Amino acid sequence: MASPLDTADLRNRVQGCLDAELTTQAAVLAELGPDVDELVTSISALLRGGKRLRAAFLYWGHRAAGRPDSDALIRLASSMELFQAAALIHDDVMDDSDTRRGMPAAHRAFASAHAGRGWGGDSDRFGLAGAVLAGNLCLTWTDEVYATCGLPDADVARGRPVFDRMRSQLMAGQFLDVVESMRPWDGLPAAERIERADRVIRYKSAKYSVEHPLLIGATTGGLDDVGVGALSRYGLDLGRAFQLRDDLLGVFGDPQETGKPAGDDLREGKRTVLLAHALAGVDTSGQQRVESLVGRADLDASQVEELRATIVGSGAVTRLEDEITRLADAATSALGDAPSIDDEARAALLDLVGITTARTA
Repeated sequence: MASPLDTADLRNRVQGCLDAELTTQAAVLAELGPDVDELVTSISALLRGGKRLRAAFLYWGHRAAGRPDSDALIRLASSMELFQAAALIHDDVMDDSDTRRGMPAAHRAFASAHAGRGWGGDSDRFGLAGAVLAGNLCLTWTDEVYATCGLPDADVARGRPVFDRMRSQLMAGQFLDVVESMRPWDGLPAAERIERADRVIRYKSAKYSVEHPLLIGATTGGLDDVGVGALSRYGLDLGRAFQLRDDLLGVFGDPQETGKPAGDDLREGKRTVLLAHALAGVDTSGQQRVESLVGRADLDASQVEELRATIVGSGAVTRLEDEITRLADAATSALGDAPSIDDEARAALLDLVGITTARTA
C-alpha cells in the first residue's frame, strides 16, 4: 500500500483544492484593490508546505465508514489545512516566532514589508495586525470550504457538531497555552506541572491535529457509534504522541527539517511536558539554572547545548520517548476495538501512527 498521505494522490489533490480556493477568494477581494493582495499571498505561501496530516486524518476517517473517494471528500479534507494555517499564523504571533517552515512568520513578513516601504507608524504593530487578519480570513474560509464541499447536505450536517467543537476548543486551547506561559511554575509539584502541560497538549494540538479531523470524516461518513468511539480514542492518544514528538523536535530537531532555528522552543520558554520532566529530574541548582535560561530570547548556541545536555541528563527525553511509544501502542490497539472500520482505512490509520510519531519533522 502507498503512503496514506499519497494514496489517491491525496496531497496533490488537496493542494489543488487549496490553490483553487485561494484563486476564488482573491477574486472576491479584488474589488478592494491591490492593497489587500498581501493577505492572500501570505496565506498562499504558508499553504504550500506541510505534510497534510490533518487532511489525511479526515479523509481516512471518512473512508473508515466504507465511503468512497470523491472530489467532494478531498475538498472537505482541504478545509482542515486552512484551519491549521489559521492556528499557525496566530501561534506565531502569540509565541513571537520569527520563522515558520523556513520562511519569515506572517507577522514578520508584514512588518518587513511595512519597513521596506518607509510607511508611517510602527512596523511591528502593522505586522501583528496583518497576521491576525490573515489568520481570521483562514478561519472564515475554513467554514466556507466545509459548507460547500459538495458532500450530501445530510452528511455535512452530521459532521457539523464536531467541526464546531473543534473550532471553539482550539481557540480556547490557544488561550490556555497563553495562560500557562504566564502562570508561575515555581513551587509546583512535578505532577501538577506535567498535568498542566498535558492539558495544553490535548486542547491546543491533539484534538485539532488528529482526533477532530478523524471524527469529522467519520461522522460525515456515517460510521457507527462503536467505530466513532474507537477513532476518538485512537485520535486523542495519537494526537498527544504527535505533540510530544513535536516538543522533542522543538529542542533537538534539525532546523533543515523543522523549519525553525535550533532550540527555538527554549528561547520561547514553552511550558512543555518535556520541560516539566527535565525540572523534575535535576537538583535544586539545576532547576535554577534551567529556569534562568529558558525563555531568554538571546540564548546563544552554547547555552542551547547546555540546556539540551541538562534535559538529556535529567531523563526527560527517555520519559517522553517511553510515553510516545505507550500512546502509539494505545492508538494502535484502539483500532482493533471496532470491526466496522473499513479494512483499507484501518491499514492506512495504522501506517499513520508511525508517520505521525517518527523521530524526524
